[in-house]
Amino acid sequence: MKRVALGLVSLVAVVGLLATGVVAGLLGSSGSNRALAMPCLPTLGPSNGAGFSPVGPEALDEEQVAVASVIVRVGQQRQLPPRAWQVALQAGMTESRLRNLDHGDRDSLGIFQMRPSTGWGGFAQLQDVEYQVNAFYGGAEFPPGNPGLLDVPGWDQMRPGDAAQAIERSAFPDRYHAWEALAAALIGQLGGVDNPSGCALLGGPPGEVPPPPEGVVGAAVTFALAQLGKPYLWGATGPNTFDCSGLMLRAYEAAGIQLPRVSRQQFNAGAKLPIASAAPGDLLFWAYDPSDPRTVHHVAMYLGGGQIVEAKQTGVPVHTRVVRFDEGEMVQVAVRPGV
Repeated sequence: MKRVALGLVSLVAVVGLLATGVVAGLLGSSGSNRALAMPCLPTLGPSNGAGFSPVGPEALDEEQVAVASVIVRVGQQRQLPPRAWQVALQAGMTESRLRNLDHGDRDSLGIFQMRPSTGWGGFAQLQDVEYQVNAFYGGAEFPPGNPGLLDVPGWDQMRPGDAAQAIERSAFPDRYHAWEALAAALIGQLGGVDNPSGCALLGGPPGEVPPPPEGVVGAAVTFALAQLGKPYLWGATGPNTFDCSGLMLRAYEAAGIQLPRVSRQQFNAGAKLPIASAAPGDLLFWAYDPSDPRTVHHVAMYLGGGQIVEAKQTGVPVHTRVVRFDEGEMVQVAVRPGV
């Protein structure tokens, strides 16, 4: 299958029939969408590469780009905020990899795997890309028999994957989160929206970053520091021995926040923000490939003032130490649990 980069010639060929505003965005125009203010959604990561998805926009083929372009264009035409496009892109990538499928589980069809038997529309409608996108967005003008995004109370305050789940009602709700960074890149490149995450840029001027969760940081830090001197044991979660993620698990459990068990999962368990903006209680990560969160192998808690607390390895008890944000294998993203 031919792959296409989201660039000039190949994309213009694919989306030549789309609205000129979309094409202008691809060509780097400073059109009206670039002035849109995006509320900070730090789980996306800053838009200059700190967010992660299994594949990036350069891996999408022509059909996927064309479907993504329709999602953005319809959202623009209906004057929906870019966060709505974000939700639809994540849902479409999860359900069909942004393909207009003529099959699926039971009678599921199309981009979002909507089912005729549950009131989303007939077969022909659920093969019409624009109908599907409008049905997903929902609202009074496009009532498909099921609530769309605009019919979900508070959807714009949710994490995009949670809003997608409210419509799709999947048995695997967490899978929508995997495509946050890809969708953010697409609304930036296809929709001409600068900094789709709305958060501070790495190496850029100060921007909006989420505050530490109230009432929990002190409890988490206090618990972690109370474990100083206890032995490291791989797989241990206390009370007498810990590994790196076990210490973070119990520290935040003491603060009333449940983290996943292992460090790779903990990387996706809170708001992501530039590491330079780390605050006490934030989690820092190390990976064999710092650009690939699937290779995360260590986690520690930032204490502020260039210090961390960690359970690092066999033979080394729980301890504090000085940390440099540019040290080897460090992922350039901090995670703020509970946000």
